[in-house]
Amino acid sequence: MLAISDLHVAYGQSEVLHGLNVSVAPNEIVAIMGRNGMGKTTLMKSLMGILPTKSGSVSMNGAELSALPSYERVAKGLAYVPQGRMIFSTMTVKENIETGLVVSGGTEVPEDIYELFPVLLEMKGRRGGNLSGGQQQQLAIARALVTEPSLLILDEPTEGIQPNLVAAIKDVLAAFKGRISLLLVEQYLDFAVSLADSFVVLSRGTVAEAGRMEQSSRDLLSRYIAI
Repeated sequence: MLAISDLHVAYGQSEVLHGLNVSVAPNEIVAIMGRNGMGKTTLMKSLMGILPTKSGSVSMNGAELSALPSYERVAKGLAYVPQGRMIFSTMTVKENIETGLVVSGGTEVPEDIYELFPVLLEMKGRRGGNLSGGQQQQLAIARALVTEPSLLILDEPTEGIQPNLVAAIKDVLAAFKGRISLLLVEQYLDFAVSLADSFVVLSRGTVAEAGRMEQSSRDLLSRYIAI
């Protein structure tokens, strides 16, 4: 599904990612883990074309993405929920979700989106900026899902969210397990372990550990994400 090979990414002259090799299989959930400042968000932005690739390859279903602008990557099946949600605060909930329909060619928000996120149905006429952080996160995920992605990228989806909404988001993502591939940046260990099939730990811009989640040690993972 996704193959990242010898990826180098830099901010100006300062290289942040040093030859990463990561793969995501069809319908696999991969958790990208590590402490703050280790390159996780840089990797996500690079995959979406927000940051340019210095060298290396990013391919999806065999098609090279490295030189493509962000909107063409979305058209090829990538969807991105960035850290901090980045919803349109002055637009209504319904209007926010409809921006994702441009990719899929739809005109109406699918009913199953509102079934997944009942709170968005209740608040579809409310401005996005008036929602709580957890509700905005649900809105950002809904907006990404209506693009009908093959691979959904989530950057810290539980950050700053109350526990009951974390559980709701986990239930939604679990419902898509086996249906789409998911690349998940997450510091909340229980959340990542409960969802992911595989994990990749980044440290100082390189892959420090990687493997199947069921074969990993919680102590090992905790050591890499503890502050």
